Amino acid sequence: MSACGKNPAKIPTRKGGIWDLVHVGGGIVRPLTSLLRTTGIVRRFMPPVLDRLGRGASLMRRRKGGDLPASFVRLLLVFMASSHEYCGALADGPVRGRGAGLNPGNRFETTRLHVLGEHLDGPDAASSELDVACESVSGRVLTRVLPDESRTVINRVDPKKSPDIGFRWTINPYRGCEHGCIYCYARPGHEYLGLSCGLDFETRIFAKLDAARLLRRELAGPGWAGESIVLSGVTDPYQPVEAKLEITRRCLAVMAQCRQPVSVITKNRLVVRDVDYLKMLAGRDGAHVAISLTTLDAGLAAKLEPWASSPVDRLRAIRELSRAGVPVSVMTAPVIPGLNDEELPHLLQAAARSGATSAGYILLRLPHQIKKLFLDWMKRHFPQGLTRVQGLIQGTRGGRLYDSRHGARMRGCGHFAEQIGGMFEVSCRRCGLARQPRSLSSEMFTKPTIDGQMTFESIA
Repeated sequence: MSACGKNPAKIPTRKGGIWDLVHVGGGIVRPLTSLLRTTGIVRRFMPPVLDRLGRGASLMRRRKGGDLPASFVRLLLVFMASSHEYCGALADGPVRGRGAGLNPGNRFETTRLHVLGEHLDGPDAASSELDVACESVSGRVLTRVLPDESRTVINRVDPKKSPDIGFRWTINPYRGCEHGCIYCYARPGHEYLGLSCGLDFETRIFAKLDAARLLRRELAGPGWAGESIVLSGVTDPYQPVEAKLEITRRCLAVMAQCRQPVSVITKNRLVVRDVDYLKMLAGRDGAHVAISLTTLDAGLAAKLEPWASSPVDRLRAIRELSRAGVPVSVMTAPVIPGLNDEELPHLLQAAARSGATSAGYILLRLPHQIKKLFLDWMKRHFPQGLTRVQGLIQGTRGGRLYDSRHGARMRGCGHFAEQIGGMFEVSCRRCGLARQPRSLSSEMFTKPTIDGQMTFESIA
């Protein structure tokens, strides 16, 4: 029977320092017992909870293998579900060098198993991982790269569903992002893959290894007219794993061959590696790069975006691209009220001095479970400022932490949001930064041959 029935629920005792499964009368839980024993299910989860319950903990220690009333089990389960400290938390606490300190359950699933500890990185790891994967150690959690077998690579942005997005086509070489930016609005996308928007998003990266071939095929299609493509509109195309896989570089090679206009958005200095292709496209008004710059404080950047390039390196990337003749914008995004909003004039000034010619900004966006991740991050890194920052965010979102309405989601509403917008406008004028980058041209676009025989030298 379930915990709501009359039969008592059996709660096991501690054996050899390992807490066994808490099962409630069997059912679907009982067949999972052996699985949980072999996958290291949250070993340090139960003892602190029971210690908090006091009387339950003493009962547990006194009655080895004994039965407890179902009402106590219900209380225990409710406490576990509602505890801010343990709901979605990692067994050994936040992982060093990562952004998310939680791994929240998937919002599309009602049941969530937390497989943690050495079993996450052990020899029994999934065999479907790529041999070419970059396994970068951060604490105890490796970055694992898995194949993404998408059949198309150019994504259409529906202007009716997203009228406040200024582009129509995107390419995303990767799903998930190792940069680990705590504020990333792309995190909920990992839940469509059956994973968590927390630590999973940073450590389970899906790579579209065949992206360049798919891109060539789609550019050669009869319906493609050379419209500008954004690379990429979701996760960063120059995240650390790109240094080894070079998926983005191969896509840019195809675009350079076809003179396909492209806008690149990144916060990684690795973009300078591909200055050869970007310079060739820019010479025909076919390339533009936007560098994301959130703060000039290296310490804050290391907490906000743990695996992204430092502010100094991003400014250096702006300078190098600009000197090569590639138009560069600075994206001061996200602007986090109470945390980095006061830096806005300094960010724009530093970018303009480095060679940026235009600028944009986006207010902090916290859709779905990113609210929980961000507040937990604030609690860990800036506990004294949590109340103030949360209040200011709500002040720009009509009393909530997020407003998904078109127009409001990017800029917010209310007096404080208007002040941020006004400060941005004034700072752009003082620094000589345009509000929009120059439009790219598709006049030089040439369709590739499907068999890939068009050579780089033939169009140089």
